[in-house]
Amino acid sequence: MADTPSVANGRAPEKKAEPAPAIAKSGEDGLTPAEKKKRAKEEKQARRAAEKAGTGPSAAPVTTGVAANEGAVQPAGESSSQAAQQLQPGSAPRGQPQRPVEPAAPPTSTQHRRNPSTATQPPPPRRRNSQSVLPAVSKPASKPAKPKESKDVPLFSHLYAAHPRPTLLTTPKDIHPAIQALGFQYSTYAICGSTARTAAMLLAFKAAIADYTTPSGTSLARHMTTHFLSPQIEFLKACRPISEGMGNGIRFLKKAVVEIDPSVDEGEAKAYLQDSIDMFLRERIVVTDRAIATAAVKQIKQNAVVLTYAKSSLVEKTLVEAHEAGTQFKVICVDSRPLYEGRNLARTLVRRGIEVEYTPLSGIAHAMKDATLVLLGARSMLSNGRLVSRVGTASVALHASHADVPVIVLCESVKFTGKVALDSVVLNEIAPPEELLLPETSPTTTDGDEEGAKVKTLADWRDIPGLQILNLMYDVTPAEYIRMVICEYGSLPPSSVPVVHRLANEGV
Repeated sequence: MADTPSVANGRAPEKKAEPAPAIAKSGEDGLTPAEKKKRAKEEKQARRAAEKAGTGPSAAPVTTGVAANEGAVQPAGESSSQAAQQLQPGSAPRGQPQRPVEPAAPPTSTQHRRNPSTATQPPPPRRRNSQSVLPAVSKPASKPAKPKESKDVPLFSHLYAAHPRPTLLTTPKDIHPAIQALGFQYSTYAICGSTARTAAMLLAFKAAIADYTTPSGTSLARHMTTHFLSPQIEFLKACRPISEGMGNGIRFLKKAVVEIDPSVDEGEAKAYLQDSIDMFLRERIVVTDRAIATAAVKQIKQNAVVLTYAKSSLVEKTLVEAHEAGTQFKVICVDSRPLYEGRNLARTLVRRGIEVEYTPLSGIAHAMKDATLVLLGARSMLSNGRLVSRVGTASVALHASHADVPVIVLCESVKFTGKVALDSVVLNEIAPPEELLLPETSPTTTDGDEEGAKVKTLADWRDIPGLQILNLMYDVTPAEYIRMVICEYGSLPPSSVPVVHRLANEGV
């Protein structure tokens, strides 16, 4: 044991540090700098994998000088225990710097810790700005979100508006106050009939033109149509779709604007447009309605029973004029939800002293037994002779045809159109479904057999799977159910509608 140096108080004897021996560049016992760098990288990855597995820093392999210099060549005349004591951290003699410690590879099954104190050795220092790797937390797989069910009827998807009806907060700033008020009256059905909507629109345009000012550098004819009238028209379309009568009125106004000479003074041009609007209202609506009512009165005989559906301004004018002419007759007002337009017609006729019978659309078969004449209004007359009117009109005309009761349509030529439709799918208007909902009453059914199940009514239709509500405004009546169409050009069959349309609206 003489060769073994003595240790006093657990301290190795002071000895001059010898220069590190040259490292062999090849062979199993020597490591090149590239191999050392590769081994350090593998050790770093191993530590991170251990921390990620949740073992913590204490379970990471302890880095010692023995493992790091396992393959280094020891100096001659020095035992392995001396080399181990010199390379162990904290065992360097006083006053001498400690040799840098190379990172050690993870211990194999044959290696073990030299003393119990190494088990609690702190983890190696991390680099600045490095992020600690937290153990992966397994999250439960979330179920894919169920797509929200569409409440639009696919067959009528082309009729749904892209945006909801505008409100006071969503109205653009460039909309004239008269147009804005008119649009809200359209949305709330304060102005509902096709003729009334056309007349109100032209009067609103007349007020807007009075406040119009042509910007500098342009002319009224070039600026008004594109930059002034178009936003107003788009706003009215957003409130409710444009009817055929409104479309003909808009085309007439745009044509009048384009025909203005750019050299004409602005005040004179505005006065010309306002006079043109007044002329259109007088010739195409006021005088026309008077002529149609006068011709339709002749179709009402003494003691006749006239059946009407919903409300038409022309039908109302005809009945009032016939009563004032001394004709005795009875009126059956057929009505339906949700607008109940027939109520207003019945009130007006009762105030005039006309005998009125009010019945819902469900009782049309019984009411048709007593009728001798059916008078109907129109939203528009199509080029193939078909009638577009309030939804339910086709049912009334069908029952009248089966009962051999003549059906007469009262319609101005401004409502004639060159469009063709065979059903109610292509040309129609969809109103908000909520208008069909009845006021809530006491619940009668529950969705489920278990006690305490949530009660669902029709008001919760958006939350009921598979339930869709369709609120159509108009339907199409076949031409074979119509006996006669009365317009300002006289009484004509439905097949003559395209001829009158070309004659009346040729210049529009």
